[in-house]
Amino acid sequence: MQITLNPITTPLWNTTMSTMAGVRESLSYVDTAWLRMDRPTNLMMICGMLTFEDRLDLARVKEVVATRMLCFHRFRQRIVEQGGNPFWENDPEFDLSWHVRHIAVPHTAHALEDAVSDLVSTPLDRGRPMWQFHLIDDQRGGSALVLRIHHCYADGFALIHVLSCMTDTAPTLTHETAGDVGDNGNGVQRAAWERIFGPVSETMGDALRSAQSLFGIGQQLLANPLQVAGYARTGVDLAREAAYIATMKPDSHTRFKGPLGVMKRAAWAQPLSLFEVKAIAEAFACSVNDVLLACVTGALRSYLLARGDAVDGLDMRALVPVNMRPPGPITDLGNHFGMVFLDLPLGVEDRAERVLAVKRRMDELKHSQQPTVALGILMSMGMVPDAIREKTLEALAANASAVITNVRGTSEARFFAGKRIVRQVFWVPQSGGIGMGISILSYDGKVDFGVMSDVRRVPDPELIVTSFAAEFEALLTGALLMPWPRRPGAAHAHGSQHGAHPHA
Repeated sequence: MQITLNPITTPLWNTTMSTMAGVRESLSYVDTAWLRMDRPTNLMMICGMLTFEDRLDLARVKEVVATRMLCFHRFRQRIVEQGGNPFWENDPEFDLSWHVRHIAVPHTAHALEDAVSDLVSTPLDRGRPMWQFHLIDDQRGGSALVLRIHHCYADGFALIHVLSCMTDTAPTLTHETAGDVGDNGNGVQRAAWERIFGPVSETMGDALRSAQSLFGIGQQLLANPLQVAGYARTGVDLAREAAYIATMKPDSHTRFKGPLGVMKRAAWAQPLSLFEVKAIAEAFACSVNDVLLACVTGALRSYLLARGDAVDGLDMRALVPVNMRPPGPITDLGNHFGMVFLDLPLGVEDRAERVLAVKRRMDELKHSQQPTVALGILMSMGMVPDAIREKTLEALAANASAVITNVRGTSEARFFAGKRIVRQVFWVPQSGGIGMGISILSYDGKVDFGVMSDVRRVPDPELIVTSFAAEFEALLTGALLMPWPRRPGAAHAHGSQHGAHPHA
């Protein structure tokens, strides 16, 4: 099928233009894609929650946000449209009190869960910078701080950096205000493919920036989608992965797939010990991520079995984000990640076999070019007309039933506005027709697990998080009962005993 784009003569990547409100910056193609993916049934918001044993003071919260978050110029900016193209623009009527709000909830057992679920189902105001903090007092004298931010501002990896800049290692130890990141209208920013493919592709990036219209880029990439890959000398691998994604069959039909509504439900589990997760990973000679994904697999399997659904031989596909930022400090916000399609072995009954199956599949994906191809698809979705983008989004969503992301937070406890953060939980958005997002975050020696689901698909995600904890406990018990190799020279240390003893 031949695709024809209408020519649009607009500035290219992150060029700037003067306005009465200051300087405008055009969104990157990937950030534009996340902006355009908003649907009433799937809002492109990243939502997170910090919990505290002590009450937070609203004035202190505003002070931290004003001094430690607004130093990043992007958060003072809203999105405006001109000629059908989105630009970043400083909000001339910025009101911190609108962005940081104290909300009251009823004193009921599930008040916090209900409040978070309402927030993740409510769209942000596109006439303002699209982020908000909601301060909620709990029944036990503590507080929860819920953040909602549109995905076009930053991905989860960048937001961890922002959060780190807003927190301290002690209640009275305040570090210096972080420096701004990104272009800020003062220079040309390298495009995403340049950071991925390296210096060899910079010449091509400069040439594309000198083109006169978006039509020129779109026509070039659609006519020869492997041209960019050729500069990276990985065209064969990319072509193979692109063909694999293009010919991928729709995901298995389960109750997790189907029509979506506008209401979402958020749930979170009791935190796990990161030390114990690492112990299981060592026992199975796999990664921490493999262990956690195996627990997710077991929890989804249990949920289906509890409803009498067949799971024998069942694989369920999930989209797993992969960080593609270069090593080193964060230099800009935005979105810089690709994705891989992971088949979760829900049909495997034995937990140990399930861990090993997840490990094998993740090992195969670690050497693939799927993340690069997926990022290229996202970039194209920020360039092409609405009709093509919607068809692409529907095709990708049909290939998966969930989004699963695992983000590493700080290893030590942090303090916000002088109060110790007890837990950090977040919920990843889903795109297209995907109805479930599963998020894993490590912090202060613990691992938190959150689920956000469409109520038409999974009205009770709290049962999934309960099963996740049960799967972990069963896996930990099984690992402790495994035969462990004896230390060298200890073959006959205990008479005629053979085998090994589990570590306590």
